[in-house]
Amino acid sequence: MYDGIVQNLIDEFGRLPGIGPKSAQRITFHILQTPGFDVSHLAQLLSEVRDKVRFCEICGNVSEQERCGICRDPRRNLTFICVVEDAKDVAAIERTREFRGLYHVLGGAISPIAGIGPDDLRIAQLMQRLADGTVQEVIIATNPNLEGEATATYLSRLLQTLQISVTRLASGLPVGGDLEYADEVTLGRAFEGRRAIG
Repeated sequence: MYDGIVQNLIDEFGRLPGIGPKSAQRITFHILQTPGFDVSHLAQLLSEVRDKVRFCEICGNVSEQERCGICRDPRRNLTFICVVEDAKDVAAIERTREFRGLYHVLGGAISPIAGIGPDDLRIAQLMQRLADGTVQEVIIATNPNLEGEATATYLSRLLQTLQISVTRLASGLPVGGDLEYADEVTLGRAFEGRRAIG
């Protein structure tokens, strides 16, 4: 649609997840039309992220050091591990300020269609972390979709052999939602996860 380098930049932004052709075009033209936009700073940050950021040797979270800030924090409760699919899930849970334990990032979810099996995830590392008997509960916080459910089922069966409590995050109706708009699976889970009032 556009000539040369402009189209190349649009195409490159379009390769990023969650950015479609129109968003890629908007980003490109924002960069072109905003005189104060510091392109060199953006390029420097992108380069630094590639060079400096790694995955925590313990939990798999993103970090600029061998161990992430959560694994280095002595105030965390070592008896709880929350298992998530991706590092961005750690950030989402941390924003709630409800969980003070440790995390384990699997690096994805089981997806036979995408060719991702249990051996492609950081499940062996999880089992190594659980071997010393410190952890009393594993909270499975994979996404409530087909792949996340398959991963949760696989993990729960695998962890049954250990003397550890295995729980799954509750799912159900969102706050502010209307029953008439809820799908059958979400509504069913809300009934399964109901609790006493008062």
